[in-house]
Amino acid sequence: MKKLLVAVLVLSPVALFGQDVGGAGDKAEQIQLNTITTAVPFLIITPDSRAGAMGDAGAALSPDVNSFHWNTAKLAFTEQDAELGISYSPWLRQLVDDIHLSYLSGYTKVGRNHVFGGSLRYFSLGNITFTDQIGSTIREFNPNEFEVLGGYAFRMSDRSAIGVNGKFIFSNLTGGVNVGNVGTKPGIAGAVDLSYNFTNPDIRLGSKDATWSFSTTISNIGNKIAYTVDADRDFLPTNLRIGNALKVDFDKYNSLTWSFDVNKLLVPTQPVRDADGVIISGKDPNVGVTLGMIQSFYDAPGDVDFDAAGNPSVEKNSRFFEEMNEINFGTGIEYWYSNILAVRTGFFHEATSKGNRKYLTFGAGIYYSIFGIDVSYLASVTQNNPLANTVRFSLSFKFGNDAVKDGGESSLD
Repeated sequence: MKKLLVAVLVLSPVALFGQDVGGAGDKAEQIQLNTITTAVPFLIITPDSRAGAMGDAGAALSPDVNSFHWNTAKLAFTEQDAELGISYSPWLRQLVDDIHLSYLSGYTKVGRNHVFGGSLRYFSLGNITFTDQIGSTIREFNPNEFEVLGGYAFRMSDRSAIGVNGKFIFSNLTGGVNVGNVGTKPGIAGAVDLSYNFTNPDIRLGSKDATWSFSTTISNIGNKIAYTVDADRDFLPTNLRIGNALKVDFDKYNSLTWSFDVNKLLVPTQPVRDADGVIISGKDPNVGVTLGMIQSFYDAPGDVDFDAAGNPSVEKNSRFFEEMNEINFGTGIEYWYSNILAVRTGFFHEATSKGNRKYLTFGAGIYYSIFGIDVSYLASVTQNNPLANTVRFSLSFKFGNDAVKDGGESSLD
């Protein structure tokens, strides 16, 4: 059974996040499920424990070594000269026990306004056994995917910065084994991320000092991926993320940060078709990358009903509500004591018709000198969720803190 489950995950280049609506009872039967599917969904899995403990809301948090995933631009405000981090997460342990995500990242600051760095993301889908139609073993294979990323952040002023990432993506799901008499190949893509960050450290909330940050990122803008010569090509998980974070300093030892992120996949939604394949409601998803990003804002088909004669009709306002349901959000709280101990919690929500990911997150971090360790835990609030009990581990090493802190005018290079 384990091998069968893994094979289903591997051979279908769709998002691993489209979960069944477990536990929703009769209500689930009334919901028209229409999850958005993409290739290489591992690109949008939260890699680190800090944001993972805050409901996957990391876009506007203070910069750290994992910022290449969330918002590269904010790295322009780092106070460290350099940082190195590594994260590890067993994945989908409710289904199988040999899938995991590993993440290595690092950066260095050059002068006041420039940060260079990169990351390596590796996703292993465990071991599968390929068999023929009569059950004879063809071969054993370990499907895997990885992303190599190079990033750059530039501080435009004392409060705003931009960032850009370039990345190479490789996805080898079948090892070249024929599937249904069709030859397969690894999927290869190139992509970019564009990000912006604004930080205001001079806010006052009553008698308390506070810092507000706003970030936005469009990630994974790149070519479609194909796993066979004659197959349709699948979109990358191009994602729009908008985040806010507010940090309040109660005194020199205690602070509290609240973060809130919203996300929307900039990928076409599948339309509703009739028995002949003619589109009844929605838009044709077989479009180019740029048009697909634009179309993703208005192509939801809505709820389609059929009368006794089989004539379709779209429920009023259901297209708009489905578009709204394609926006998911995460929020979290982080408490710091003396920059040594951090305690975190959060919540993530996704509409039932779009995947039904709903979970609470918890975590903590301990930091001493240049070394830090973070751990997070995911507790699902829906039944039969494969993401339940996900644990992440992160290590970080900081080098130097000689960044300019005079608060004066920016001296752009």
